[in-house]
Amino acid sequence: MVENNWQLQEAKARLSELVKSAQREGPQQITVHGKPAAVVLSRSDYERLTANKPSFVKFLRDSPFKGFTLKIARDKSSTRDIKL
Repeated sequence: MVENNWQLQEAKARLSELVKSAQREGPQQITVHGKPAAVVLSRSDYERLTANKPSFVKFLRDSPFKGFTLKIARDKSSTRDIKL
């Protein structure tokens, strides 16, 4: 969640400070007429968010739990009769 808010006119007038704040403090939100319109991120935050991430299948295959088998006992009792 972005906590640092800048009105658009203030962001335009103080762009250098806005960028430095994004580098030091994290994402900076810009509002237009009081509504969130944009977010300024540091380059490192942007790269972290847009970095290539492994597919879910690769993630599971590389898991330290690969080959681990769960032993789950299934309840084999009959289902209940319910009056609708």
